[in-house]
Amino acid sequence: MKVQVKEKGKKKSYNVIDKWSDVTLENWSKLIAIKGYSKIKEAKKTILALSDIPEIVLNKLEIYQIAAILQNLSSMQKEEKSSLRETIEIEGIEYGFHPDLEQMTLGEFVDLETYIEDIQNNMPQIMAILYRPVTDKSVNYYNIEAYDGKIKKRAEIMKNIPAEKVQDALVFFYNFGSILLTILLSC
Repeated sequence: MKVQVKEKGKKKSYNVIDKWSDVTLENWSKLIAIKGYSKIKEAKKTILALSDIPEIVLNKLEIYQIAAILQNLSSMQKEEKSSLRETIEIEGIEYGFHPDLEQMTLGEFVDLETYIEDIQNNMPQIMAILYRPVTDKSVNYYNIEAYDGKIKKRAEIMKNIPAEKVQDALVFFYNFGSILLTILLSC
């Protein structure tokens, strides 16, 4: 979505994300941090996170423009459907979601547990643990690199993946946790 702003007789155009697949993990991290503010501040922070509109320009926009931007962002998110993608491609490298969570190593589990304590700030590290380069692949299975705990570089790469892929993984874990809780309660 383009937003036209007229300043000092000149028109300037700014971009607002219009597809959920264009929202990066870094943008998404900013979005989930927007809690506890007034509705107006939440709206402002949302637009700043999902556009290239400078704050000084945003403050000069008319209410109908803000409403149109927020309506577009709301429609974009409603259209998104979540389903876990087992493999994703980032910068020409194929990454696979951990293919067997029951086979998770102690190192993976401890690191995940540590990073989940502050999920809002550690999502790139969590994704770097769960998604690793695919080493072997056939029609029915794939293997990923062994976990060595060295995730700093991969976490930086993960900041640029589409947030929809992160959301898909979170929805998977939420559903998995809900089913597990139901099973445990019935035992």
